[in-house]
Amino acid sequence: MDVVSDAISAVRTGRPSSNRLRVSGSWCTRLAPYEGAGFHVVLAGGCWLVPDTGGEPVTLGVGDVVLLPHGAGHVLADSPGDTARAVPFEEMRRPGGDGREVELLCGKYRLDRSRTHPLMAELPEVVHLPNRVGRHPELRSAVDLLANELDERRPGACLALPSLLDLLLIYMVRAWMSEAETGSWPSVLSDPVTTAALRALHSDPAAPWTNDRLAAAAGVSRATLARRFTALVGRAPMAYLTWWRLTLAATRLRDTDASLATVAREAGYGSPYALSHAFSREFGVTPGKYRVSAGSS
Repeated sequence: MDVVSDAISAVRTGRPSSNRLRVSGSWCTRLAPYEGAGFHVVLAGGCWLVPDTGGEPVTLGVGDVVLLPHGAGHVLADSPGDTARAVPFEEMRRPGGDGREVELLCGKYRLDRSRTHPLMAELPEVVHLPNRVGRHPELRSAVDLLANELDERRPGACLALPSLLDLLLIYMVRAWMSEAETGSWPSVLSDPVTTAALRALHSDPAAPWTNDRLAAAAGVSRATLARRFTALVGRAPMAYLTWWRLTLAATRLRDTDASLATVAREAGYGSPYALSHAFSREFGVTPGKYRVSAGSS
């Protein structure tokens, strides 16, 4: 696995959901804060997005994609003016009227924020990816495919749509990284030494890694690896490995019925006791209690 795939997989739970919104005339709807990530794809017309967080209103045009990775509440409207008229999205009656018709695909990803990877944590409140010729062709292709699969009467559409939404999330994160002017992780993954070390750790997290062995995998000295990795990632290599192993263990406890011994072995711990001790120190609960809590949420 690569870092981006792992970062998304660690927090993704369940299946994404989506709704098609068609409106015209004067309209305004509010989407409440959500314990996940929201997204919108403009299929026709245009509108405004006004974040509850106080950021500047964002104008959206045909083919634009917007991701709200931290589930921020926001308003969608025909104009950025009086947002007090907004009605809850669930009560939106899709009013008709004179003027340009607007069509959007609005949806949500369920996320478990208890183990958010720092790459996902540093995404801004609103990621706006305008439709520009020649930019992010894979994202544009995903938008086109989504538009074609919204008719649930098409054979296989009920399976195709969730898969395309998962693909859309990857492409949105990838597009943000290619354009980001802030945040450390785009720099992390553009550094060949740090990227090589991260790929090695993520490919085989249970291996008996040491600083010397990881430096050899990255093709540099131990001192060079420690300096560059720590400066960019914000943790020393072995500290990052410990955190990632425990994150993987938490994911397995949440998503599977694997025994604690199996989870410990897959996470690189020699015994269930060793995993339980490290897990409790990191998360403040035992693996067993974590599994019960995750299963009831």
